[in-house]
Amino acid sequence: MPNRTAKSGDVIVAETRFLRLIDRDGWSFVQRPNATGVVSIVALTDDDEILFVEQHRKPVNAATIELPAGLAGDEPGHETEALAQTAARELLEETGYEAARIEFLMGCPTSPGMTDEVASFFLATGLRRTGPGGGVAGEDITVHVVPLATAPKFLEDAARQGRLVAAKALAGLHLAFMARALTPKT
Repeated sequence: MPNRTAKSGDVIVAETRFLRLIDRDGWSFVQRPNATGVVSIVALTDDDEILFVEQHRKPVNAATIELPAGLAGDEPGHETEALAQTAARELLEETGYEAARIEFLMGCPTSPGMTDEVASFFLATGLRRTGPGGGVAGEDITVHVVPLATAPKFLEDAARQGRLVAAKALAGLHLAFMARALTPKT
């Protein structure tokens, strides 16, 4: 995530526990004042499957298909957590899977005209199911384990059924295909 220090001339228009509206030279945008980073996890099983999560999102009032994801530094005890640790923690919380390997792929602004948020994408491999998943209190997450070869159709079908497919899920799918193309089969 970008530096959370206000720049000279920034005006805090409004602030809640989780969001801050900033005006910078006439441009309004949102920050997450209580997070040090955002992670999105491209989780691939040894059987060439990708993990997606589904949950209802109030801002869009719809079920969304997403990558496992979460915030770094937003909870007591996790204020200085490294992004790779956040990725491992969020993967386990949301999906019930632990990863033998977590590798940084790239950082991408999520909506650069609206927020300074930069999502750090991680590749999680060597997955092993060790928990129930479903998220933490207040979350109701469904896990989808989808063969990578049929994942585009899975997302297309989900959209046809009225669920929204998050842009980060599409980016993650692209990154998954790139990762598999670069990984030799054993």
